[in-house]
Amino acid sequence: MTSIKLAHIGRTIVVASGKGGVGKTTVSVNLALALAKEGARVGLFDADIYGPSIPTMFNCEFEQPSVKQINGKNTIIPIEQYGVKLISIGFLAPPDSAVVWRGPMASSALKQFFNDADWGELDYLLIDLPPGTSDIHLTMVQTVPVTGAVIVTTPQKVALADANKGLAMFKQASINVPILGVVENMAYFTPDELPDNKYYIFGKDGGKNLAEKHGVPFLGQIPLVQGIRESGDSGLPAALKEGPTSDAFRVLAETVARQIAIRNANFTQSRKVEIKV
Repeated sequence: MTSIKLAHIGRTIVVASGKGGVGKTTVSVNLALALAKEGARVGLFDADIYGPSIPTMFNCEFEQPSVKQINGKNTIIPIEQYGVKLISIGFLAPPDSAVVWRGPMASSALKQFFNDADWGELDYLLIDLPPGTSDIHLTMVQTVPVTGAVIVTTPQKVALADANKGLAMFKQASINVPILGVVENMAYFTPDELPDNKYYIFGKDGGKNLAEKHGVPFLGQIPLVQGIRESGDSGLPAALKEGPTSDAFRVLAETVARQIAIRNANFTQSRKVEIKV
């Protein structure tokens, strides 16, 4: 049974990658903001417990969520920035400290952190998962009914090999989370002074080929441009600005929304995963 606090969340999307360094959090952040710019009510949960970077990318790393009593229980009120509601372990740990927890402890903390938050009414809740395949991934799909998964990869072979494993995890019969599609990040390099030029420095069409191999949608390509990195570091993500990069994330948001509509027309209502050991 879905908890009362999660009952008003329309669609839950997990954003995953097979390995670190492919820009999964960058995609999560800008996808959330692009959906919000289209008028959706959006929340973003940072489940990357060992490397929470969402507070930095939203320029609120020194803020802390408030806590209030609801029905006699302490409830976390998400921070709202740029029209997106945010929860991250990064709000509770000092920026320079390391979270040193064993897997079961981390999973338990995330589950409690997630369930104790009052998200209010949301059209979309995005969950930024840690890289790889771990017990944290299983914890999240067992905690909340997941509408579908977005897989982020870069085009090169080593990233695709790990993305393939991440995608296969969600397709396992015991998990069976629908794949909304694959995003190819850093698909090509475009210098600011030559905006019409594309240099495929990590290879070409790797994400597209991965999607075709598994028979899942290809959600699009995000270019490798200096502005995306600078925007994330400054706490003003690229989706908030105008230009080709913002347009790429807007198209991604529209494509994800369309795939969710297709998923809902072809699959039963989402339920929490029940894994029997």
